[in-house]
Order: sequence, then C-alpha cells, then structure tokens
Amino acid sequence: MRQRVQKIIAQAGLCSRRTAEEWMLCGRVTVNGTAARPGAQADPDTDCILVDGKPLRGREENVYLMLHKPRGYVTTLSDEFGRKTAAELVRDCGVRVFPVGRLDRDSEGLLLFTNDGELMQRLIHPKYEVDKLYRVTVRGDWEKGVPLLRQMRVLEGEPIAPAQVELLRAEDGCAVLHITIHEGKNRQIRRMCRQAGLTVLRLERLAEHGILLGNLPCGKCRALTDKEVKTLKGCEEK
Repeated sequence: MRQRVQKIIAQAGLCSRRTAEEWMLCGRVTVNGTAARPGAQADPDTDCILVDGKPLRGREENVYLMLHKPRGYVTTLSDEFGRKTAAELVRDCGVRVFPVGRLDRDSEGLLLFTNDGELMQRLIHPKYEVDKLYRVTVRGDWEKGVPLLRQMRVLEGEPIAPAQVELLRAEDGCAVLHITIHEGKNRQIRRMCRQAGLTVLRLERLAEHGILLGNLPCGKCRALTDKEVKTLKGCEEK
C-alpha cells in the first residue's frame, strides 16, 4: 500500500516524521534511485527506499519497555565520554529502542523506551503536560522549603506550572517528599529544591504517562502490558 515516505521511515523506527522530512530535504532519502521530497509516496513492499544509501528495514513490531534506571547512567544511546548509558540496559530487547524523555545521570527510576518513533515524539512534545511523580529525599529546612515548593510559580525567572508536593516523613534535618510536576524542564525538581533552599539527596521517578514503576528491580526492564500500552497511547490522544 502506498504511503508518504516520511511516514514509512517513522514506522520503521528510524526517526519522527518531521526528522524524516528534514532528511528528505537534505537528499538523504531515495525511492527507486530518485531523491524523494517531502510528500512523496511509495509502497514499502515493492519500492526500494534507501536512507543514506542503505535499504530501509521492513517495519518492526512496536516495542514498549519500562526500565528502572539506576543512578550513574546517562539517558542517551551512546556517550562520547564513555559513561554508562541507560540504552545498555535494554539492548537485549531485540530491536533498537529510544528513551521517552530523560532522567539525569544522578536520578533513578522509571524510564520508558520504544521504537514507535511517532508516538515517542508526540509524548515528549511540550503541549502534552503529563503528570510525573517523583520521590525526593532532601536535606535542609523542609518546614520552610516545602511551602515554597508548593507556592513556586517562577523558576530562575521562567514561569512554571504549580507542582503537587506531599510530605511523607521527616527526621534529623531530612525529608522525603512526593512531588508531581506536569512539565519536563531540564533538571526541574533539582532546580526547584535549590531555589527553595533544599539539597536533593535522592531523586526517583515513580510514575509518568499513567505508568507506574511498581516493584521492578533497579537495573531491570520489562515489556509494558497491553493495558499499559493503551494507557500510554491514551496520553498522547488527549
């Protein structure tokens, strides 16, 4: 069946449709030996589609994974400095998958991976304000800091949506909080805590996109259930 070439490339898990269009404009995509422009159509079963001179793989089955990312791993497919990557922990899944969003090197917890390029790009788009729940262990004057976190509307001069902050327990100058945010700004919770006079000792993502980390052991991954995949796809359709 004939489809737009950028859609075929995205379905193969190489990139998003937008990125595929950019590749086409740069002359990196050909169909039956002719450079393909955005909007061009082809049949992946009968036409020869090449990206950078290499045949496009047949469409792979979509894979959706949950990883319990440990501390010390960067969220990237490869690292020029030789640091451990989260991608190393999911490489045995049989296909190349990409992280949905990021967790910084010093954070741990739920990190989703998929080869569904189109879904991934939509899920990380800023317009989808998805709830993300974190368990945060902090040191400092939490009696003063927790109200500041709840009231915070500007972060280092930039407007932010209000966060939900729940105090779970506190002792000896430390507190454990549940913080739910709806945006994905770079190192947002760490920056919020710093602005509130608190030092983050541990940061764990427990849930996002309606998916819960649960009791998945640290460093392990598993496939999402059919119900979880439906939940994930339901998020981007809102």
